[in-house]
Amino acid sequence: MGEDRAMSELAPLPSPSLALPALVASADEAARLRFLEFFAVTIRNPHTRRAYMRASADFLAWVEARGVTSLAGVQPLHVAAWVEALGREVAPPSVKQQLAAIRNLFGWLVTGHIVPVNPAGSVRGPAHSVRRGKTPVLAPDEARRLLDSIDVSAHAGLRDRALIALMVYSFARIGAALSMRVEDVFMQNRRLWVRLHEKGGKRHEMPCHHNLEDYLTAYIDGCALREDRKGPLFRTIARGTKRLSDTPLPQANAFAMVRRRAGAAEIGTAIGNHSFRATGITTYLKNGGTLETAATMANHSSTRTTQLYDRRPDDVTLDEVERVLI
Repeated sequence: MGEDRAMSELAPLPSPSLALPALVASADEAARLRFLEFFAVTIRNPHTRRAYMRASADFLAWVEARGVTSLAGVQPLHVAAWVEALGREVAPPSVKQQLAAIRNLFGWLVTGHIVPVNPAGSVRGPAHSVRRGKTPVLAPDEARRLLDSIDVSAHAGLRDRALIALMVYSFARIGAALSMRVEDVFMQNRRLWVRLHEKGGKRHEMPCHHNLEDYLTAYIDGCALREDRKGPLFRTIARGTKRLSDTPLPQANAFAMVRRRAGAAEIGTAIGNHSFRATGITTYLKNGGTLETAATMANHSSTRTTQLYDRRPDDVTLDEVERVLI
């Protein structure tokens, strides 16, 4: 069908489990195409697209199981009941994200004259306030131990040290780091700089810390990447060769690498890729950096976001806990 071909060309479904929901499949061609266009046309971030598709499929299956037979039959009471049920299974931020997916989807269907009103428009999500991030962070000496523990005699070690250092010293998101090309590491004013392609199409450039400069240079030269300027900076290791391939390193592989390297360095904290961004920001602030500059370095539009990465209050809490002398 026309809409299936459009979806396969513009925004392929991430898995067979996310095929057209029954309520959409049973609708007319205009409704099916409008549904697919929501994901292919309005959402550029692939992670957001997958999350919204999953939330939409789950919601439509949920209301169908409760007797709703068409998209136009979805009412605010259905959405409110779904939010209530969802809140018993997942955390408030997840509920709010999934509700946002349904609200935006039906808003798109309304403007396309598929349904008369947005049933999610008036439904409120759960209250949720965040003042402190949940991302596990490392102490500076732990981060140093992790970097020093990596064996850089092989391509994998050079790559892993450079990637971890990039996230620590430049506060880079893992997605931005893994989307870099070799040409995104460049000289300017006699100093090495990195160019990060952040969420929302933002391009962010900043100079390298001297340690990061050393690690990136050792990686690029040690793996003979300098001439492949358009190729991905961080790559998988080719099977059976212990040398870099031409394939970009997937985010899941980077996460597995981080856990493996942390275990080898005997670090007990259950860190992930995002831990290095929080570690770098917290260390910078502990050493006298300002919140405003940290926000600029992290490419945050608001210092309120940067504050979520500031884990200096953890030290105060630990000091106070030790006052309980029994």
